[in-house]
Amino acid sequence: MMKKAGFMVAVAAMLLIPAKLLFAAVGCDLNDPDRDVARLFPGSTGYKTNYVSIDQKGGPALLAQVEDRLGDKFQGLFETIDVPYTLYEVFKGKEKIGYIHGVNEKGQYGGIQVFLVLDLDGVIKNLYFQKLTSRYGKELRDPKFGEQFAGLTLKDFYKYDVRTGKTSGPSAMDKIKNPVPEAESDFRAALRGAKKNLVLVDEFILGNKYIQYHQSGGEQKK
Repeated sequence: MMKKAGFMVAVAAMLLIPAKLLFAAVGCDLNDPDRDVARLFPGSTGYKTNYVSIDQKGGPALLAQVEDRLGDKFQGLFETIDVPYTLYEVFKGKEKIGYIHGVNEKGQYGGIQVFLVLDLDGVIKNLYFQKLTSRYGKELRDPKFGEQFAGLTLKDFYKYDVRTGKTSGPSAMDKIKNPVPEAESDFRAALRGAKKNLVLVDEFILGNKYIQYHQSGGEQKK
């Protein structure tokens, strides 16, 4: 079964990760992958779980590239170079149909776990908060909020500056509205998490499909 294969891959990967890394870095896994994958990808029949870190994949040079594409520096326990990112490849029978990937962000009141449900081309199907320590969690967890991200790609997010919270020129990003003005800090953390998520998926899975649209310094190429 695909689920058993995924579990074995996950166990093997964990055994290969040094103990120091496991305790020093904080990853982002689905709480119940069997249940969550089936819910986020209706019709799926299984998944494979893969673990990768920036340190293993490319070291300091890759970290610098990821930070440049994000438009912000990594900092804190959630963004060390050795964080083990968990990538879920989702299948329907033998056919791969998409990906699920999550990242940790720091919100106003605590941690936020932002998961993206993606098709094979890195197009967002939905955004899901697994953890959301926020006074305005009810509003941000409303399915209508996550649905605003559907159809967006990293190309769209390149127009969004995670440091200022503003977009450069007309952008599909403009359709994403903060449901509660008082939740601005957590709203921006969610957008930063989504962009970071897309950058990492492009680096780890998509072979830098969207790097052609990025210009160093945070601007987007036409």
